[in-house]
Amino acid sequence: MRRLAAALRAGLYRPLAEDEDRVAYWVRHVRNGVLLTEVAAWSVVGYTFLTETPGRHHPVLLVLAGVVIVATPAVMLLPLAAMMRDSRGPSLFYAWSMLVTVVVIIGTRLDGGASSPLDGLLFLTLTYMAVAYSPHGVMTMGSLMTGSYFLFVMLPDVTTSGLFFLSILGSITMICAMASANSWAAYDRQVMLIRTQETLAATDPLTGIPNRRAFLERVTNAVHDAAWGHQTVVCLVDLDGFKAVNDAGGHAAGDAMLTAVGAALGAAVRETDTVARLGGDEFAVLADTSVSSTGEMLAERLRAAVAQVGAAQGVTASVGVAEVEPGDDVEDLMHRADAAMYRSKSGGGDRVTMLAY
Repeated sequence: MRRLAAALRAGLYRPLAEDEDRVAYWVRHVRNGVLLTEVAAWSVVGYTFLTETPGRHHPVLLVLAGVVIVATPAVMLLPLAAMMRDSRGPSLFYAWSMLVTVVVIIGTRLDGGASSPLDGLLFLTLTYMAVAYSPHGVMTMGSLMTGSYFLFVMLPDVTTSGLFFLSILGSITMICAMASANSWAAYDRQVMLIRTQETLAATDPLTGIPNRRAFLERVTNAVHDAAWGHQTVVCLVDLDGFKAVNDAGGHAAGDAMLTAVGAALGAAVRETDTVARLGGDEFAVLADTSVSSTGEMLAERLRAAVAQVGAAQGVTASVGVAEVEPGDDVEDLMHRADAAMYRSKSGGGDRVTMLAY
């Protein structure tokens, strides 16, 4: 039962939005819902005044329609953009649908019960739900509508026309649930495709580690964090003797060496640090530092890791180190690390150089 309850809750309260475009979509949906509710309420007012039915000029019907007309626009005063990112979004839609159901059921009851056309507003609500809710939400709210109609409109005088209406309401609920399932499945596929494309765009295809684009984005974030006292360092790692590997074993041997170096650098840092391939035989590392783990100590670990994996083929690393400072220009920061790396290379390679800011 606990697992069933957890699954039901997950289905009912699945996140509506994770990005600004999706938030804007749901805010527009709320705005359209407000407009739809206003039109329906004014239609009830016209129906009450213009038709010869039990609800003609009924004061309670008019009061209900008036309350809906006045109160519904207040929904737009809520912090909708924030609500769509958490459980408040689904809760808003569920509460809205339940209130509409209560109003429609009362109005139908006052207007003669199952013979009243006002119960058709339940179909309008179901259609709106098919766009807004998850399949779990559609089934739950549709069942609530069906049960409420049976208990408060049909009973105690069950009629054939009433049962027919219930069967149509249940069928529409099923159709709306299927439409909702298809809509959410299409959205999930779209999100998966976008995330896959983003991952591919930020990943080096040979080594499987971040590429230059992803690395520079993270360096930009590190510069922002430096203003809050977060200490990080950039290390550029250029391989010594890599050309000889390509000349002796061809590109396959060179690719195997680059892949091995990427893995070795990743093993030498923490999971929260970033190892990237900038291109060719040049790698970069963005890592947190502290008093007990300085940038030079990190760079020495990187140098040793490359020396170990490349020992059989004479490959070592020239490492340049630059500390990230508050207000740094990313291009200038990378230039400092690059200058330090070239100083290591001009000094014979297989060494570490750190340039002061």
